[in-house]
Amino acid sequence: MNIFEIILIGFALSADAFVSSICKGITLKEENIKEPIIIGLYFGMFQSLMTLLGYILSNNFQDLIIKIDHWIAFILLSILGIKSIKETLSKQKEFNEKLDIKTMIILSVATSIDALAIGITFAFLDINIFYSSIIIGFITFTTSTLGAKIGNKVGIKSQKIPQLLGGIILIMIGIKILIEHLSL
Repeated sequence: MNIFEIILIGFALSADAFVSSICKGITLKEENIKEPIIIGLYFGMFQSLMTLLGYILSNNFQDLIIKIDHWIAFILLSILGIKSIKETLSKQKEFNEKLDIKTMIILSVATSIDALAIGITFAFLDINIFYSSIIIGFITFTTSTLGAKIGNKVGIKSQKIPQLLGGIILIMIGIKILIEHLSL
């Protein structure tokens, strides 16, 4: 596998994290670069680590991981999406503008389940896993930081509708992952 193919895989893997970072960026109140970078770091690190984890676990747990990974992503994204919709429809005027660790870890794991599967695949190829996982993590960091910044700009203008759409999009990403894996 050449570097161009790894870069393409990196962009493909970062798509869900990009959309999720837009949704998270919507909830940020102030326009700055610090929070989008933090969001990018969460998504990038988890994409990289999950790729490595999949590679390491490939021999022992491949069948189990492949059987349930889509269900885990679906459940986690649905929970976060429902939570976002619920917060939007509640009478609270303040949105969750904080980057709490629990939410970011759940969101990062949910959007990096595919990276786990890629790591499993990489174990059967002649590939430098450390080099590949760093490239994947960097691409995801970059796209997620950009996504959070875009979401932040949209969210500052009007928060209620974008946050509602963000919750719906998270649920749709979970459904998409589930359908893709069930139709294989």
